[in-house]
Amino acid sequence: MAIKIEMLRCFCTVAQTGTLAEAADRLGRTQSAVSMTLKQLEDHLGKKLFEGERKSTLSPLGEQVFDLASRQVRQFDETVQEIEAAAEASHGLIRIVSVPSIAALLFPQVLEHMTGRFPGLKVELRDTDSQQVLDALTEGKAEIGIASGFHPLNGIRAVPLLEDHFGLVCAADHPLNTQACQPEIADVVTGAFLRNALCDLIETPRFLDAIEAADVTIQNTHSLITMIQTGKWVTVLPQTVAQFIPETTVFRPIADLPDKRQVYLYSREKSRFQDLTDECSAFILSCKFHEAKQGA
Repeated sequence: MAIKIEMLRCFCTVAQTGTLAEAADRLGRTQSAVSMTLKQLEDHLGKKLFEGERKSTLSPLGEQVFDLASRQVRQFDETVQEIEAAAEASHGLIRIVSVPSIAALLFPQVLEHMTGRFPGLKVELRDTDSQQVLDALTEGKAEIGIASGFHPLNGIRAVPLLEDHFGLVCAADHPLNTQACQPEIADVVTGAFLRNALCDLIETPRFLDAIEAADVTIQNTHSLITMIQTGKWVTVLPQTVAQFIPETTVFRPIADLPDKRQVYLYSREKSRFQDLTDECSAFILSCKFHEAKQGA
């Protein structure tokens, strides 16, 4: 007997809830049906997925199966949603995935332009990191992507969108902003420096050597800015990011850090609604990205 997606869903739900009764309630099935489905899966594998008769503790195999099955169930559900969205998109569908710093500036403009020109158009917008942008494109989950750096992808066109300098981001009243002279790398990368994923795009050796000693790394931009607002911490980000940071924080160039982030627009060369993809790509390339606010 082959393993079916509903068997995996049943197992994951039992593992998450810890009881057959709760899992049955969540799945909308009887407790006996859930128990039978779980037994079928264990019989197929020839091993138990839980320790003892209770369902509160996974076996070593159960831990591994849960990790794999959770991803598979999640991917299946996302695929179903995409299929249904495509079927409902009689007036067209455009899916755009972007790094957060560009999404915050671009999505409002793109949404207004595309829905204004194409009434009834289905639009899906998502912000995430560059690797997941590329994954969405290659897996057919997006027609357009905006990511940091150039990454050759088969069947996907890459066009430079913008470049922006890296610089210091700190609270407006932080000493590195109020001092008269521009800060240098040695001033910025101190014990109160927060490393982030975009720092990995910087190539200046002096900076790379210095951030090796950084104790704290924050991947989420919102959490990063929240920490900066306390006035204690500083970080380095591209200048475009500074366009949507709060008024209590500022962007300031770093005298000896010349690096720029390169941002590319990626679009699929073949998509179901190619005219929409081409129109949206052309509009994005025409958008203007204003200068970020800077400190004193």
